[in-house]
Amino acid sequence: MRVRRLVIAYLGLLAASLTGCAGSGAGLDSNGRPIGSEGGGGTLTADFQSIQDNVFTPICSVCHAGGAAPQGLRLDAVNSYSMIVGVPSSEDPAVLRIKPGDPDHSYLIQKIEGHASVGAQMPFGGPALPAATIAVMRQWVTDGAQPAAVAAAPTGLSVVAAAPSTGEVVLAAPVQLILTFSAELDRASVAPSTLKLERIGSGGASEGVEIPVVVTVPPGNPSALLVTPREPLGDGRFRLTLLGRPGLADIGGRQLGGDADVTVTTFLVETAP
Repeated sequence: MRVRRLVIAYLGLLAASLTGCAGSGAGLDSNGRPIGSEGGGGTLTADFQSIQDNVFTPICSVCHAGGAAPQGLRLDAVNSYSMIVGVPSSEDPAVLRIKPGDPDHSYLIQKIEGHASVGAQMPFGGPALPAATIAVMRQWVTDGAQPAAVAAAPTGLSVVAAAPSTGEVVLAAPVQLILTFSAELDRASVAPSTLKLERIGSGGASEGVEIPVVVTVPPGNPSALLVTPREPLGDGRFRLTLLGRPGLADIGGRQLGGDADVTVTTFLVETAP
């Protein structure tokens, strides 16, 4: 079973390397620009939804999605905003992936411009994004890196997405777990005591090994929660549970799950050959 998973993951990465990641121009038009109205993304403008539709989804998420995403960075539509805004880069933790208001000190901008402190210019293998596209993305960051407009939050606080997601096999131990919520969190309710990250057996039973974590709300990203293990996770199966009262709450005082504990993700780390 493990060999089969690794073969599937390898084939997925190989396919990605032959498309958008390897510079085939997937997601770009004949001039090397993100696909516009003909491709469904519309005209690229300095707002997050447009950047997602024209850049992240057709170009970046070819590689940056799922358990094999490089550096754990997922740029699919469900996870991308929570994974970049206010979140430290795993390659250079001193620099945020996106620092609202400051494109020069945003690691993602540095990567697409080709002068980041670590690694190659993105998209990996080229072609590089056109200067006009980068300028639009820089403007979005300068304007505060606002999220896409969303409908009013439903009654009660809920988890919209978790990375890694439930049932996922992750091929590199995550240095951070990211949860996305339906509303802005009350920062006063955020503490390590509001959740539990533990190693579990194959049947789901706790092995009695709880992983200490640091819990923060990323700057400029108040609907996300960044959970950083204080020690490497290593191979194994893990479960992240949000605990009941006193638990997480949004700025309106609505708590998650009432008195009950809520399991938000269970995932498997498999890095050994």
